[in-house]
Amino acid sequence: MGEPKIKELVLDVLKPHTPPLPVFASFLAEHNGVDKVEVSLVEMDERTESLGVILHGPDIDYDSLKEHMGKQGAVIHSVDKVTVETE
Repeated sequence: MGEPKIKELVLDVLKPHTPPLPVFASFLAEHNGVDKVEVSLVEMDERTESLGVILHGPDIDYDSLKEHMGKQGAVIHSVDKVTVETE
């Protein structure tokens, strides 16, 4: 049996208004192990946006992803769903 790998993450993310959603989604798609990104705006206030983020890929490294998001000023509020598969 192979090593378990994260294939899908559903996250609640908080980020500043900049960058805009298309740029932020493209930035997330650049991360190793991610091949599909879905981002939806859940709520907006004067300084931040709450997002629903769904990531798919062959092997998503959660800690590395968290660090990658931080480069855009984004933080993960919660992990709402995880799909893990062994190969």
